Amino acid sequence: MMRIAIVNDMPLAVAVLRRVVESVPGYRVAWVALDGEDAVRQVAVDRPDLILMDLVMPVMDGAEATRRIMAKSPCPILIVTASVRTNHAKVYEALSAGGLDAVRTPSLGPNNSLVGAEPLLLRVAKVAESRKPSVRTSTGLSSLIPSVGSSHLNGQPMLAIGASTGGPDAVAKILGAIGPTTPGPIVVVQHIAAAFASGFADWLGARIGLPTQAIRSGDHLERGRVYIAASDDHLVVTGRRTVAYTPDPTTYPYRPSVDVFFQSARVNWPDGGVAVLLTGMGSDGASGLLGLRQAGWHTIAQDQSSSVVYGMPKAAADLGAAIDVLGLAGISAAIRAKWKVNPSGTV
Repeated sequence: MMRIAIVNDMPLAVAVLRRVVESVPGYRVAWVALDGEDAVRQVAVDRPDLILMDLVMPVMDGAEATRRIMAKSPCPILIVTASVRTNHAKVYEALSAGGLDAVRTPSLGPNNSLVGAEPLLLRVAKVAESRKPSVRTSTGLSSLIPSVGSSHLNGQPMLAIGASTGGPDAVAKILGAIGPTTPGPIVVVQHIAAAFASGFADWLGARIGLPTQAIRSGDHLERGRVYIAASDDHLVVTGRRTVAYTPDPTTYPYRPSVDVFFQSARVNWPDGGVAVLLTGMGSDGASGLLGLRQAGWHTIAQDQSSSVVYGMPKAAADLGAAIDVLGLAGISAAIRAKWKVNPSGTV
């Protein structure tokens, strides 16, 4: 049984979300809160398996409610918002505070039909999958990633970052501290719906002062730029500084998958680099990080004290995939040291 709470001040939205939840056998509504403060009170007494959290509400908004719940009564929180465009800043604030992902609120269409329910149900299913005791690994991924050989890429080491719950703020703090000059490209695979990825790139770029863009399939990776995975498919390195999206493996619940990207970088980025696995629920990225360590990359996992959710980096540490386990400031310092970047930001 999957018990799901709804936090929303709009009666129609509550009714639609209740209908979506109850459309799946084994899902049921645990309780409903009409504002963030009410949600904080209720979750302290009755912790559900998942919270569907609105952003714009009276008394206390969804970002602040997410922060307080994750601090005192942590549980999975999915941000569900009616307006993607106007709520971008709040979305990334909520994701930084511990929200798992963000999705548009479904609506009613002709003949009282549900519109936009599938993206929400896919993300709920992902949370349900993560509750199972089995641990996913990236075994067999290499066969899905064709190698382009070991041609040299003009000495451009990559900085590859994987993140999930709490990731946006952690990524911003790390990249904001490494300086404006980098010897290679920076690629961020954050668990986030494609509809929010372009806005995340804009938000992150404004925070860190580096040129930042959402990746399009076929893009070439250049030094000094930050690239954000921006698809509900997986991002892979496909050739000489090129990247693309692929639906395979279709069975992975995390999309885009950090494991898939790390494995492709191991095969198709022979200049190596630094790989970092940050805060997040589950184990995505752990086995991919191990593969990068075995290929000679410098691998880092975030430590428990600075993680919003110590899941993904813990899985990496348990596998022996991380050379270093560090807090955010330590991660930035380690990247500067490996990239030979001075505190002033020069290489």
